[in-house]
Amino acid sequence: MTLEIKNLNAGLVKENRKILNGVNLKLEKGKVYALMGPNGSGKTSLSNVLMGNPKYRINSGEILLDNVDIAELSPDEKAKKGLFLSFQQPTEIPGVIFSDFLRMAYNSLTSPKKSFLEFNKMLKEKAKLLDIDESFLNRYLNEGFSGGEKKKSEILQMLILNPSVVVLDETDSGLDIDSLRTISRGIKNFAGSDKIILVITHYKRILEYIKPDKVFVMMDGRIVAEENGDFVNHLEEKGYAWLKEENKQEENNEE
Repeated sequence: MTLEIKNLNAGLVKENRKILNGVNLKLEKGKVYALMGPNGSGKTSLSNVLMGNPKYRINSGEILLDNVDIAELSPDEKAKKGLFLSFQQPTEIPGVIFSDFLRMAYNSLTSPKKSFLEFNKMLKEKAKLLDIDESFLNRYLNEGFSGGEKKKSEILQMLILNPSVVVLDETDSGLDIDSLRTISRGIKNFAGSDKIILVITHYKRILEYIKPDKVFVMMDGRIVAEENGDFVNHLEEKGYAWLKEENKQEENNEE
């Protein structure tokens, strides 16, 4: 399986503002990737465009899943094809019990469907991997959840739905060290030869637990660097300013 983005240009519909400026990247199964870059570089916008958020409009370019363009598919159609996005700020949904939501989502994507008892057994097993108490599963979805609880709920959804392509948008933000370790353990247990995982982050710390095979750096709505996993250490030491300057010089030379 491959997910390839070719010359993707997109922006916000309401503001009529372009954010992605010719994004190109290729992701292959069995590998973990990191997408880094300064604030406002377009990382979260890219994740939203990938999943078909209607607030964004694709102006040109392709999103190819195994060489089939899925750019215009709706979010639920993309989910059925195995795409999953862990949100930076998950929505609170009062009145919807977390375990009921997960069972409905699972049965909408999977055949044959699991019975109530079969699903609950699986859910409790997955919850243990994230040190989630069973009482947590009976709360309303994300309502009153702490930052760490919201991130754990997103990763639990990933474990239950078992997608092929996973985009984790700043899953590490706001986590204490124990929660970071727990969530990283869940992601590492999930990763495998048939999965594509893209970790969007500002910081090195989650990548100390989840070693990326490749690092992409995004600036001004496009990929400006593609390096091996060790490049994270270089970014930690030097920041992004030097890369921005280097990229600006390359653009001037091209002109």
